[in-house]
Amino acid sequence: MSMKKFKFFFNLDKEEKWLNEQSNEGWELYDKKADYKFREKAHSSTIKIDYRTFKSKKDFQDYKTLFKDSGWEHIPGSKTSGKQYFKKIEKSASADIFSDNFSKAERYQRMARVWASLAMSYLVILISLYLTKIVDFQTLLNPKSLYLTPGLWDLSGSSFWKAFLFETPFAIGRGFSWLIIPTLVLLYIIFAVKAHYHYKNALLND
Repeated sequence: MSMKKFKFFFNLDKEEKWLNEQSNEGWELYDKKADYKFREKAHSSTIKIDYRTFKSKKDFQDYKTLFKDSGWEHIPGSKTSGKQYFKKIEKSASADIFSDNFSKAERYQRMARVWASLAMSYLVILISLYLTKIVDFQTLLNPKSLYLTPGLWDLSGSSFWKAFLFETPFAIGRGFSWLIIPTLVLLYIIFAVKAHYHYKNALLND
């Protein structure tokens, strides 16, 4: 028997706690993409989470092998996914995958760097689009400019409403499409700041 659950966690410690609660109830994590996939299991397993990305498959494989040799099996996670999930498979293994609180806190610092890097990448794209006039944010202050039908605003009566209603979905699409990248930049900055906050907070708990 299996089940799926959709949840979003930014705090890795809270996510670990929730996953271990599921495990204690007989549901073991075996895959994680958009949602969490669990399978029923009689014995619970301890779940821990790291945050790392890798440039090569070899580095990623060496990373998983190192943990397996220490009694922890890698479950969900890819070389670029960031979050890496492990379950304890050896009773003699240490209680945690981290040797100290500093190395555990470093997860959040790596996460912050990834989000900050994404924010900078999209910011460069946004600036390039603005400088090449592909994106013109001034049109958002003047929504009428999103309507491209010649003479639309000079029409009246049913002719105006037909043309207006026909083009409105396209105008909305143009406006929202220009907002996608700045929205992503803002979100990535917020995520980077939150991750850095969790890093600092984790160090204070050392």
